[in-house]
Amino acid sequence: MIPATYATTLLLMVVSMFCWGSWANTMKMAGKWRFELYYFDYVLGVMLSALVAAFTFGSIETVLPGSDQVVFPFLDNLMITGKRQIALAAAGGVVFNLANLLLVAAISVAGLAVAFPVGIGLALIEGAVLNYIINPAGRPSLVFGGVGLVLLAIVMTSLAYAALSRQRSLEQPGAPQPEPSRDGRPARKKASPWKGLGLSLAAGVLMGLFYPLVEMSKQGDLGLGPYAAAFCFALGVLVSTPVFNLFFMNLPVEGDPVGFRDYLSGTSRQHALGVLGGIIWSIGTISNFVAASAPKTVNVGPAVSYAMGQGATLVSTLWGLLLWKEFAGANAGVKARIWLMLLLYAAGLGMLSIAPLYR
Repeated sequence: MIPATYATTLLLMVVSMFCWGSWANTMKMAGKWRFELYYFDYVLGVMLSALVAAFTFGSIETVLPGSDQVVFPFLDNLMITGKRQIALAAAGGVVFNLANLLLVAAISVAGLAVAFPVGIGLALIEGAVLNYIINPAGRPSLVFGGVGLVLLAIVMTSLAYAALSRQRSLEQPGAPQPEPSRDGRPARKKASPWKGLGLSLAAGVLMGLFYPLVEMSKQGDLGLGPYAAAFCFALGVLVSTPVFNLFFMNLPVEGDPVGFRDYLSGTSRQHALGVLGGIIWSIGTISNFVAASAPKTVNVGPAVSYAMGQGATLVSTLWGLLLWKEFAGANAGVKARIWLMLLLYAAGLGMLSIAPLYR
């Protein structure tokens, strides 16, 4: 099932944006459940959703409106496509998986309102530029102008987070005093913003690389359709998770190492939240892949489709600010930087969304 109108394509991108910006709430809702343990259930949700979509919406043979191009059913698509296309989609899943693990690590350290604007914002810039090179769609001045505004938004978020860390490192009236140092003077422990920012930036660099790999897997007459691409992508995520996650479990970014015994001790609610998070994210991803595969007459192009999906940053930042109160107690200067970031990001996404109307 492929969208036949621009409005349907746009609606799928809005669904993608909301899902990509909301799945991490399930990790926050899990409380003290470590992100490394949460992630195993999250991956199960991703794989389950890809399978359901492939054998339902993806199992209908479709002729694209206005052309003779056929989108084959899921199983037929896998049989006739090349091994290179399958490998590219799976490689996209592997790259994404490492990036996403770094992102959830950044969320656990710095929160949604920092990890998403910095990490996903950088991924948006990298992915939009690479996808535009692969498959140009939209006026260049609008695409790259929007990318420039997003870059300014990232800078503003970094400044706000650094200022908040400095503010919180100061002693508050009535707060417990730190233990004195060896020379008898109070030891002031400074909160460093660099761990959260570093994890977010590393996640962003890798996150911007996975989408071009998926797009290349769909190229050619025998390329993967969106549902087959989503399945191969999810398979790459599933296979690479034990390798990547074992690293984070044994060398955690915070706290003590954890093992599979800790995973088995989780509550049914914690496991369910992880699976739900994977399902929400996967719905957004499949919607995005399908929107990018729409007919040329209503296709906004992978560059703009990816960029619009990254509007999830606005959604996740608002969740972090309004629901989880991650910047509670920040001074007026910090809050001003955060709201300016939101305005810059929204303006950048606005330019990217109208770019395909001026081909």
